[in-house]
Amino acid sequence: MLQELTEHYGAFFEDALLQEINQVGVFKEVPEGYTLINIGQYVNSMPLLISGAIKVLREDNDGNELLLYFLERGDTCAMTMTCCLGQTKSEIRAVAETDAKLIMIPIQKMEEWTGKYKSWRNFVFQSYHNRLHEMLETIDNIAFLNMDERIMKYLKDKAKIEQGNTIATTHQQIAYDLHTSRVVVSRLLKKLETMGKIELHRNSIKVISPETM
Repeated sequence: MLQELTEHYGAFFEDALLQEINQVGVFKEVPEGYTLINIGQYVNSMPLLISGAIKVLREDNDGNELLLYFLERGDTCAMTMTCCLGQTKSEIRAVAETDAKLIMIPIQKMEEWTGKYKSWRNFVFQSYHNRLHEMLETIDNIAFLNMDERIMKYLKDKAKIEQGNTIATTHQQIAYDLHTSRVVVSRLLKKLETMGKIELHRNSIKVISPETM
């Protein structure tokens, strides 16, 4: 585990902190679709993402979900940190978007390291900043973008995570993540295909030149 820690976090954390993480952290591998954190659950550890991707969702009173943001390698979830430090129940659901490797940090170490290690303190503050930016971006998308633009952004984000331009997904899954109907998604995907922005295939979508969009 120390080798993977050094590879992904060596540029950010002091050697002494890396050693402590190696001693107290719990290495975990989870498959795609695995629920790491559920709404209403008390959180007793914080994840450091070594590989893969995690999607963070909110849920309304009717059980409808809305995608807030994705976590990628080197990230952690600010909402998880808030729940840990405040010892409150989680208000989000975190689900593995792909197979993922994580290191779970015990709750009691988080506050201790904030005072002990400058690099950890900077990491925590930067994580809060990044997640807040992504939350504001999500709000802007809902408030200011048309649904076809939201779908296009969603597909570009997924393509970035999967490091390619072909995304394995269904119209129904997109509808779940964007809190809309499958009929609307199917209609707008067809429109985007007609515009030459995507190609539709069975259970997959190809994004045309995602890096330039």
